Amino acid sequence: MIRKSSIFWVLAISFLLAASCSSPKKQAATLLLYGGPIYTVDSTQTMVEAVATKDNIILFAGSLAEAQEYKTAQTKIIDLEGKTMTPGLIEGHGHFMGLGYNELEVDLLNTTSYQEIVDIVAEAVKNAEPGEWIIGRGWHQSKWDALPEDAVNGFQTHYKLSKVSPDNPVFLSHASGHAAFANAKAMEIAGLQILSKDGIDKFSVEGGEVMRDKTGRPTGIFNERATSLIWKHVPEENSEKRDKAFDLAVAACHRNGITSFHDAGIAKNTIALYEDKKAANKMKVRMYAMIKGGNKDLLNEWYERGPLVDPDNLLTIRSIKLSCDGALGSRGAWLLESYTDRPGHFGHETLPMKDVKETALNGLRNGFQVCSHAIGDRANREILDRYEAAFVELPDLKTNHRFRIEHAQHLHPDDIPRFAKLGVIPAMQAVHMSSDRPWAIDRMGEKRIKEGAYMWQDLLKSGIPIINGTDVPVEPLNPIASLYASISRKTLKGTPEGGYEPEQKMTREQALKSYTLDAAYGAFEENIKGSITAKKLADFTIYNQDIMTIPEDKFLKTEIAMTIFNGKVVYTKSD
Repeated sequence: MIRKSSIFWVLAISFLLAASCSSPKKQAATLLLYGGPIYTVDSTQTMVEAVATKDNIILFAGSLAEAQEYKTAQTKIIDLEGKTMTPGLIEGHGHFMGLGYNELEVDLLNTTSYQEIVDIVAEAVKNAEPGEWIIGRGWHQSKWDALPEDAVNGFQTHYKLSKVSPDNPVFLSHASGHAAFANAKAMEIAGLQILSKDGIDKFSVEGGEVMRDKTGRPTGIFNERATSLIWKHVPEENSEKRDKAFDLAVAACHRNGITSFHDAGIAKNTIALYEDKKAANKMKVRMYAMIKGGNKDLLNEWYERGPLVDPDNLLTIRSIKLSCDGALGSRGAWLLESYTDRPGHFGHETLPMKDVKETALNGLRNGFQVCSHAIGDRANREILDRYEAAFVELPDLKTNHRFRIEHAQHLHPDDIPRFAKLGVIPAMQAVHMSSDRPWAIDRMGEKRIKEGAYMWQDLLKSGIPIINGTDVPVEPLNPIASLYASISRKTLKGTPEGGYEPEQKMTREQALKSYTLDAAYGAFEENIKGSITAKKLADFTIYNQDIMTIPEDKFLKTEIAMTIFNGKVVYTKSD
């Protein structure tokens, strides 16, 4: 006869075994997306049918049938209706507040002549208070239809500008941000309109140049560090304008499908602004900010404080930005050989190389990534040399340093393999090739351009990832333009047929990765974003057409249909 207690234990064990073999209860999704191509940038499954998220985390990416197991009555459903989804795009090198201010100030980005600039400023003067500064940005003399007859060293002179604005100081930054154009009133305020006794001392700036005509008078063009002679007299922005610029920049990111932003060089007041915005729950873009390296007091303060790696993944400060040369458009990029169209001129070393070595050592000692601006081939070589010297001096600290060179635009062929060898990441803005290549050949000549300009495929094949972006406001934030340049190596007008140096084109997969997972890697964040993978952050960009399959000639018609940040829809393009 079987005892009751024995029956009880048999039933209990059977129940436990059955429970242990059953599937655990699925978490409830707050959002379910399906209905269009979803490119994950995850090598284990490159495309999926559906994605389920819970709050700001990806729960599942895979088949629609499995994703629906996470659905409840409270789950928000988004049918893509044939639209395409990728991980949220990452702007890998830009200037966030510059993006916002660009929408508040005089925009010269699309100007095609000096006269057009003069006309725009004349209109701005009508609406300005007496003595009010007129600030703008975006002109580029190499993109004009023609230069004025009185041009000096390939740049316009200030006389027409001064005539339409005799009482309002004007300061207009070059599209590159590495030169500026001032009128007579601005130069008068800076004490530069009247020649000094020897005609030289006020115009000597280490790492910069004040353009002068044959008589020694300033033309109004200030190159590289010489821009500070005028800029220091421009009144600081008030808090109201800063707040508005910040909000405009966030909105611009959302419109362009940008969910994360690498801010390339910010000062103490901007750091404080970002900390305030994060505390007020207004940081609606994931900010990876680089400390401006020209302020040694600020650097020492952060060395003592240590990196800020935000557990909320909204504001991270663990890198330093150094500005080591200028831009090609203003002939400020530091070259190994002189400019083809200005013999004897090699550009500018805007930061002593000893400072690069010192910062590299301090970065290794204190856990900070170093990101150095370098466009010219000499600047790139000199920085690689200083990085390498620091790695040799502190070999135990170089592991996973992820030092970067921002732009890496023009390289000597001998230096291309050094990036992978040293583990130095190039942050390259593909749209610069599209904008600059037609005239860059005049600056450097055919040989240097073909052997070392915008060498994307050679760098990728060497084994180092590339971070993409736009350098906004140098170029518009639009990632579609930069992705198009990456895969076509054409101008935005679709020329030339076949693209410039087509062997250096990125594949579409490489281009998308440069805007997502590789950009995340460049910020030590590949484990939390950059691919549509379970347990990563729920940031997505949705397009009106399939960027991985559409014909190249239709690529630029792509629009951002929706942006999802932190698991929430933050932008939807209206019909």
